Amino acid sequence: MTPPSSRSLDHPAREQIRLESVLHALSDPMRLLVVRALAEEGDEQACSVFELPVSKSTTTHHFRVLRESGVISQIYRGTAKMNSLRRDDLEALFPGLLGSVLTACSLQAERLAG
Repeated sequence: MTPPSSRSLDHPAREQIRLESVLHALSDPMRLLVVRALAEEGDEQACSVFELPVSKSTTTHHFRVLRESGVISQIYRGTAKMNSLRRDDLEALFPGLLGSVLTACSLQAERLAG
């Protein structure tokens, strides 16, 4: 892991990302909302743009789980914490996993909506 400083965030190196951590991170509906939004947008998104139906401290927890599992990267830009999917790392380690999860999420949303 990268050594943290006051303005840097700890991320696992690609070779440290583990499947069980990624699957755990993706197993929560709130974290899946974040991952789906990041995948749809394709660009970095500030934490403040996500309006999750949970408290701010719980939202912070979800972002930390996603970051520490290797699903997202977070960097500071000024006072904003910017988030992006680690798509290349996940695809290299677990080919097709992220795409399959996102497709399954979309299909489930359609099924539950109608």
